[in-house]
Amino acid sequence: MSLFTKTYEEWLHRNIADEKNPRRRELLEKGLTHSTMEFLRSCWYPAVGNLDYLYPEWEVRDMNNAVRYLDLAYMPGGAKGCIEIQDYRSHARDIGVTRFKDLCKKHSMLALDDWTLLTVAYLSIVEEPEFCKKLVLAFVGKFVSTPLASGLDWAEAETLRFARRLLHSFSADELASHLRLSDRHTRRILHGLVERNLLMVASGKQRYRTYQLRWDHKN
Repeated sequence: MSLFTKTYEEWLHRNIADEKNPRRRELLEKGLTHSTMEFLRSCWYPAVGNLDYLYPEWEVRDMNNAVRYLDLAYMPGGAKGCIEIQDYRSHARDIGVTRFKDLCKKHSMLALDDWTLLTVAYLSIVEEPEFCKKLVLAFVGKFVSTPLASGLDWAEAETLRFARRLLHSFSADELASHLRLSDRHTRRILHGLVERNLLMVASGKQRYRTYQLRWDHKN
């Protein structure tokens, strides 16, 4: 049994055991969809390393008090993150007008209720798992500061948090503005993190122009 399979089974069993609502418990006992399981196996778990604060088939109420279910709710410290896995067959090619309108209403309701929504296509999970891992890390970075490498000072740690929240590369000027430090000090921080393989240079050879997080590094 793989580490992911063991973690997944314990996580799902814990969600079932803790659930008092018979509707949601019944859904969980039936098991998650293949697309949701594949997202967790190929994208979330490799990027984050755990399934903490994730709640599958989470129940919410819309403006008409109707029950809605989220594929995955991510709620560290009371935050409200929603992950929806869109399967091409059911959400794009074969979706009817009524279902399409209802899906738009659902996403609008979540946005108005202050949920941060991450929509992932199943085809991206299968064909672009590395990109999906970047999405996951940027999504998580909006809610929590996950553990960082030891031995970092506050500016280095905040630089990694800043990089983690971005999907694109950033310049030393952008970081200096964020940290409110001088350009010279900021470049020393960036060069040090590059040397420690925590950041990588995105552009520039003789003079580094932009930087980004090393996504293959757990910290």
